[in-house]
Amino acid sequence: MKKHHTIIIAGAGGIAQAVALILAEWSKVPPTIYIGNRTHSKAQKLVEWIKSGITKSCNIESFLLSEEGLTKEMKEIFKQGEIILDCLPGTLAPKIAGYSKDYNMHYANLTEYIAETQQIIKLAKDATTGFVLQSGLAPGYIDVLANHLFKEFCNDFQVDKVDSLVFKVGALTKNAVAPHYYGFTWSPVGVATEYIKEAEVIRDFKKTRRPSLSERAAIIIDGITYEEDLTSGGAANLPDALSGQVNSLDYKTLRHSGHYAWVQEQINNLGTIDRPIEALQLIMEKQIPHIEDDQIIVYAAVQGKDTHGVLRRNEISKKILPQKVGKHQLRAIQTTTAAPLIQSAQLLLESSFKGIILQSEIDPKEFLNGNFIVPIYGNV
Repeated sequence: MKKHHTIIIAGAGGIAQAVALILAEWSKVPPTIYIGNRTHSKAQKLVEWIKSGITKSCNIESFLLSEEGLTKEMKEIFKQGEIILDCLPGTLAPKIAGYSKDYNMHYANLTEYIAETQQIIKLAKDATTGFVLQSGLAPGYIDVLANHLFKEFCNDFQVDKVDSLVFKVGALTKNAVAPHYYGFTWSPVGVATEYIKEAEVIRDFKKTRRPSLSERAAIIIDGITYEEDLTSGGAANLPDALSGQVNSLDYKTLRHSGHYAWVQEQINNLGTIDRPIEALQLIMEKQIPHIEDDQIIVYAAVQGKDTHGVLRRNEISKKILPQKVGKHQLRAIQTTTAAPLIQSAQLLLESSFKGIILQSEIDPKEFLNGNFIVPIYGNV
């Protein structure tokens, strides 16, 4: 941040941890940070962890983010805040966005949940502050990267339509063992949700939906073979924004070979039940371990013909590993999710944006080379 800001972080989990640490350590002018959580002791513990890990002075305080509604303390903090960075589960996003609108604050979130995103779009359509939605890794960074590739391709080859735009992310462990070939590096409920809910795609230049896990394929990235398949949420608003310009567009999640066959078997065994996400989550948590040593694989590609009819393909791939920030080591999933959220916050705080800002509406070149993005993802 180029000047002092007062920033509220909703949540005290792993991503909130990374957001607060990076803000405190990497901002040119350290902000005032308020961290709110439904368990005050967890928020306070995070404050102490941040203070023990930064190399510069930063004012950081905790507060109780009550589930029962506004408290006097919350009202006082919201009056001071300039923006809320929502790191809570996606089901709570409309509620936190409502606080932002009511108290004239900017808002940015991470959720891939489509229904909750639509609720916030309606809520904030006449807001006087800016709301950047789905601004994490996927959805988030990967969508801005894909949009950048599309725009660059059209500009370089003087075309306005392309055959395909594909973008993929894998939050993976370095090793994988049978039968599941996976380890949790982030939220189990998030994984279960993206496997069950439908994916939004473009087929024949039109936005449509496909069942998640219905288009499995192998892909080689930097010489390593992965499996890819459709999952929900990662496409953000690109199916709407690029409808009519791209013949085929989709977001897929990358996994180690063998994982998707195991997941599909678990889903098939569920049969017809009322709460499939919760049931799949329970099955996975019983068998799949949580692993700290992670890696993030990012891939995006655009393909089409130039004005001479020559078939062209432009690709970008990246591998991000755990990284030290201040005195603390952060997992790759933490930094890759936190950095786009913070870059979105800077965009809102240092511009005059109002209302909803979706991923296709962000200037790709400026965002992808932002001062919080580059130390994590490198330049584009």
